[in-house]
Amino acid sequence: MISEPELEGEWDSGRPAMPAQEPDAPRERVRGARTAWLWALGGAVVASAVWAGVLVAQDRFAAAVPRISYRHAEDLCKVKLTAVSAATAQLTGDYARHGEHPALDWAYCVHGGRFAEGHLSYGAEAAVELHKKTDPRTEFGADPAGLRGIGGMASSGGEVEQVSGLGERALLTRRVGGSRLQVLDGGAVFTITVEWFGEPNDPDPDEDAVQAAMIEDMRTLMTSLRK
Repeated sequence: MISEPELEGEWDSGRPAMPAQEPDAPRERVRGARTAWLWALGGAVVASAVWAGVLVAQDRFAAAVPRISYRHAEDLCKVKLTAVSAATAQLTGDYARHGEHPALDWAYCVHGGRFAEGHLSYGAEAAVELHKKTDPRTEFGADPAGLRGIGGMASSGGEVEQVSGLGERALLTRRVGGSRLQVLDGGAVFTITVEWFGEPNDPDPDEDAVQAAMIEDMRTLMTSLRK
């Protein structure tokens, strides 16, 4: 039987004293250096991602700014509605207003004709909006199918159809008592509205001729304001 001292002696003999972790010390230094390198790499990746996000945001903002190829008109009554006058009555532009803002420039002119007993009376309005901060394409044609003008000529109801050959997109609204032609081109929105009213026995207008005249005068308006 082995006594307790002999057992202790057996454990003590042949075993060095315990300074043992020196082989592991360099491994700890390597791990620390690799951790620092990973932090540096992660920081570079994050910085690159942030910078890429800034560039994407700048590109999106630049793309959202609409193109405007037309100048602002302080007196839109200088552009005559010659074709509409010939198709309806002798109209004169006698009420012009305009406004300028960092986000939107606008102008309109109200045209009126003389009253004649036994004949329809006509009124017209030309309007231009230059959107400098937001793109009007997202809302173009989304308003109710009526006649809406800046100067106040408005009514609800009507049928809307596309018109080719004017700007990026053009819509013609027809309803009883009037028509509206609206054109989108970049950040510019052009509107010509024609309305007529009279007694029940007054002769009806030639609506096709009126709408063809509106298209002709719209081309003249856009050409006159192009930069």
